[in-house]
This record gives sequence, C-alpha cells and structure tokens, in this order.
Amino acid sequence: MNLFNLTGKRALITGGTHGLGQAMAEGLASAGAELVITGTTPSKMNEAIVYYTSKGYKAKGYIFDVTNETDAAKYIDIITEELGNIDILVNNAGIIKRELAITMPISDFRKVIDVDLVGPFIMSQLVAKQMIERREGKIINICSMMSELGRNSVSAYAAAKGGLKMLTQNLATEWAKYNIQVNGIGPGYFATSQTEPIRVDGHPFNEFIINRTPAARWGNPEDLAGAAVFLASKASDFVNGQVVYVDGGILATIGKPSNEE
Repeated sequence: MNLFNLTGKRALITGGTHGLGQAMAEGLASAGAELVITGTTPSKMNEAIVYYTSKGYKAKGYIFDVTNETDAAKYIDIITEELGNIDILVNNAGIIKRELAITMPISDFRKVIDVDLVGPFIMSQLVAKQMIERREGKIINICSMMSELGRNSVSAYAAAKGGLKMLTQNLATEWAKYNIQVNGIGPGYFATSQTEPIRVDGHPFNEFIINRTPAARWGNPEDLAGAAVFLASKASDFVNGQVVYVDGGILATIGKPSNEE
C-alpha cells in the first residue's frame, strides 16, 4: 500500500521517549519513517533510542524543552543541519496536573497551558517554515477527549486540549494552500504505565472505563499507530483540520447503566 509508505520521510515526535508517543513513533518507523525524538529526560531518551535501534529503526534523540522558543529554534536548526528536513511533526509532549479548579495554583494552570498548547504552537511554527518552502508537510497534534468533554480536576488540561483542537483547525486553514496538512489525534483511555494502578480488577475507575467504552476495554498503545500512519502519509493528503478520536467509541455514546449488558 504505497499510500501509507513513509520510506524516505523524517518524523519528529516530541515526548516520544515512552508511552503513547513511543507507540506512535514505532508505528511511523514501521511504515518506513526515520525518527527524530525529543524529550527532557536524558535517561528516558537513552532507553528510548536503544529500544528503537534494537527494532532496526533509524532514530536519533535531542534533549530540549519545546516551550522554550529559543532552544526549540536552535535545535530545529541543528536537526535540519545534521539530518535534513522534517517531513512529519507529531506534537505529543504534554503534561497534566489534577487539581480542582477552585484550589488549583495559577502557576500550575499556566504550566499546563504552556506545555500542552504553547509548545505545539512553537514547534509547528518552526517546522512549518521549512514545510512552506517545500510546499509539503504533515503536522499531527495530540489532542484528547478533553478537547470535547469536561471532567472534574482537569480544567487546565481540558482548556489546553480544547485550545489545541482549535489551533489545529486554524493552522490547517492558514497552511493548506502550501500543501501542509494539520490534523489531530484524540486518544481515549489507554493502558500505559501511568494508568496501571487504576486498571486492576475491582478498581472503581477501571469499572467505569470498561462500562463507559463501547469496545469494553482500555486502548492498547499500538491502537494509535494506524491513525498516526494515516495522518502522516499520502493517504490523508486531502484531510485537513480534523481530529481523529481513537477512543473505542466513547464520544459516540451517552453511555449505559452499570447493570446493562
């Protein structure tokens, strides 16, 4: 399927050292892409690069903070000089701080907005400059179901992810004429190391997610690979400003009573 072939393409994945970012990076690499991984923790970066190369993927890592526009610009120049142009950008780096809105420190609110919304804008702006020159490029923003829904204790995260959805649409509007597609992926609830403590049988939240999800299970990280490859490939050349929700059907339904099969 040549439509999905990423051979010869270079994909930059922010926060691609673990979790869902790593799963999407592996999906892109399996389709032929060369990986450029960014992160902020050297030990995680070393582990990730060892993992990718052990799989036979071509990968290189760079340590910098995507919210620092000066450092980000410097490293984009370094990456371009050392490896070449960036064909695919996946804005995956993000954080969440769980705190009720009434008691959340303003500094924490600002930090979440900075990482989850301002960071993707900085990276998109930098990478789009070279994409515009080439008249080709793919940008994938990792949104969330919180781009559509509210939930207790995640006001900053939901505000950032809702903003990221609208940023996706606005960048698509401005850059489509340069043959740049800007889209998003909205993951549902996934089985990762972060959710492991609440995925045990009998845990109330585990039961809630199983009951709330029509697919009746948590997502596996590799479930995101297909959406990432699609939005990074020629198969999506006329898809722009969209968010693909990979959530097992949660957003499609109001849910069901806990005693209903």
